[in-house]
Amino acid sequence: MLDFAIFAVTFLVSLLGLLIYLYPGSAKPSTIPGLEPTTQEDGNVSDIKRAGSLHEFLLDLHRQFGSIVSFWIGREYIVSIASPELFKEHQGVFDRPPSMYKMFEPLIGPKSIQFANKSDGRTRRNVYDKAFSHDTIKCYYQTYQDVADDLAKKWSSLVKEEHVPLSIHMFAYALKISLITMFGKTFSNDKDILEFQHCYDVIWSEMERRLTENEPEKGSPREKAFEEGLEKATSLIKKVVKERRDNPPIQGQELIIDFIINLSGNDDELITSDALTYAVGGFHTTGNVLTWGFYFLATHPELQEKAFQEIKKELKNQEVDHTNLDALPYIRQVVDETLRCAVVAPHAARFQDFDSELGGHKIPKNTPVIQALGVLLKDEKYWPLPNKFDPDRFSPENVKTRPPMTFQPFGFAGKRVCPGYRFAYAEATVCLVTLLRKFKVKLVDDQVVNPIHGLVTHPEEEIWINIEKR
Repeated sequence: MLDFAIFAVTFLVSLLGLLIYLYPGSAKPSTIPGLEPTTQEDGNVSDIKRAGSLHEFLLDLHRQFGSIVSFWIGREYIVSIASPELFKEHQGVFDRPPSMYKMFEPLIGPKSIQFANKSDGRTRRNVYDKAFSHDTIKCYYQTYQDVADDLAKKWSSLVKEEHVPLSIHMFAYALKISLITMFGKTFSNDKDILEFQHCYDVIWSEMERRLTENEPEKGSPREKAFEEGLEKATSLIKKVVKERRDNPPIQGQELIIDFIINLSGNDDELITSDALTYAVGGFHTTGNVLTWGFYFLATHPELQEKAFQEIKKELKNQEVDHTNLDALPYIRQVVDETLRCAVVAPHAARFQDFDSELGGHKIPKNTPVIQALGVLLKDEKYWPLPNKFDPDRFSPENVKTRPPMTFQPFGFAGKRVCPGYRFAYAEATVCLVTLLRKFKVKLVDDQVVNPIHGLVTHPEEEIWINIEKR
């Protein structure tokens, strides 16, 4: 009888252990509501794929379970938060969970600041942020204007009723500005800029493809194209590094590449990784913001006219610079509503290497916590008719009615907010002002524009517009 009891207890303990192994959610790491893993190996990855993207999956998950939810990616337990109160509670967390950013590693490398935590990450941010300070950005306005003027000349030369590929033009504008302001005159050559853009298009397309498909096989055409594109882009960065080392700038005129070189010493791999990280971050978000911004204005001619009238009244014939940027509150509202409505950057993530508490729930150490920025930007509680484009949501009166952390399109968490947010606002404003004061934009008929929530949110296909000179 005793032998049978021992056997029974042993069997039950073994069965419980097996269940925990097969279904890690049954271990109940926390009291946070959410999903059990669908399978042992994938967790809820199949659910994410069925939803279409992580953003769309999180929209549904938070709709079901509330502002703090949990799910599984493989065998890793994940928490997601989507409320101003929870964002405020979590804003002091600095470190990024490496697993949540692993998808970027083929492009930016394991030494990138994207993966740098604790003192290393904080030191790099403190040094690099000097390139994006309020005073430093004052020096970039002329570059913004020169590139915007070149684009305006190109639009002026187009045949009447010629269709304009909006994304291509906005990304070319944002990329040229990023490369010149971050890396200097080495990238003032259009040939190098076009080569970098071509390489980047190949690389980014492959990375987004890996979100829904398997990684390419070794030696396959996909892998070869990716590796060749990355090698060419890296060689262009190395060319810049050599030029800046051979001709260091005078004190006070350093660019981001100079801060990276000075801090990294002879670690060329780290220099290339951080340079690529900032190059991508510098133009990808702004390119998408401008694409969606002109799209929304093209589909809302009355709002486009309101923006034009503000430009005409406040600036007259002046160019935009740091002295008059704040004189264009409606243009700022257009940019903010574009960031909200398009959900350009859907989420960020942080973690802590010790047990903590969030929203009254235990967060086990090393648990990635997704800050579901896009979910909150579409929350009907704060944004009635959330899919409607309405810049008046950001009028001073309406802003006062919402909790302070309701609108966080560039993330938060202390020193880990997107370092280029001032840069992006200024660059986008110059482009909008330069083009809207000279042209009316209209969407080409019979287009269906769908967003794809990939690594960032972008149109599924090119957006075509017509322009009319004012």
